[in-house]
Amino acid sequence: MQAYSKGFARVYNMRWSGFTRQAAPLILDFYAATPIGKKNKSVLDLCCGVGLLAVHFLENGYQVIGLDLSEEMLSYARENARQYIESGQARFIQGDASDFTLDERFGLVVSTYDSLNHLENEQALLRCFQCVYAVSDGYFIFDLNTRRGLRRWNSIQVDDSDEDVLIINRGIYDGQSDKAWIKISGFLRLPDGLYERFDETAFNTMFELEKVRDALLGVGWKDVYFARIQDLKTPLDEPEKEGRAFIVASK
Repeated sequence: MQAYSKGFARVYNMRWSGFTRQAAPLILDFYAATPIGKKNKSVLDLCCGVGLLAVHFLENGYQVIGLDLSEEMLSYARENARQYIESGQARFIQGDASDFTLDERFGLVVSTYDSLNHLENEQALLRCFQCVYAVSDGYFIFDLNTRRGLRRWNSIQVDDSDEDVLIINRGIYDGQSDKAWIKISGFLRLPDGLYERFDETAFNTMFELEKVRDALLGVGWKDVYFARIQDLKTPLDEPEKEGRAFIVASK
């Protein structure tokens, strides 16, 4: 699994909050309406990044543990959730999504923004499912880019909409293999007015969704289906036609 650098974490915290801010209330509303969600307000935010989803749950009275491999991302998560850490409502720890253990158990384990696509292969994904199952008392909700979604990466995009940061994304995906790559480069203005360059190369692994479902069921989850974030209650008949699919698994 990838652990992001200091420069990338800073840009992520500044610029890439939109997806999480959209997804967080929809996931919370879905979970809060379930029988276990009505009584269990404990959440594990897996691959928590800079903690934006965690903060949304914290603001709504949940106990949250965030886990991420990148200490640079965690430093922002701890700052963003400082008041909740000080009150004992939140904790952020370093760990690998495919190799972790915790003493706590959670009503909801959630991972967003195609974080699990960053696992290197099906074996790592299966290990992740096993780790999550061991700490879950209820739901596991996460999203994956599909093959169709990864085709979006095959381009060059320049974002110069903010004078404080310039971002250049160069994506490569042939539409057939199980890996897509993106190089993210740019310049970030520092407080002294100088610019710092950052470079990050990230990959996504393409996982076939039926194999994902079979792996979850094999680990022990009782119910597994695919949905859109706008409607987590309704299963999709053809999730591979989506650019991104949310997976809802429950015990």
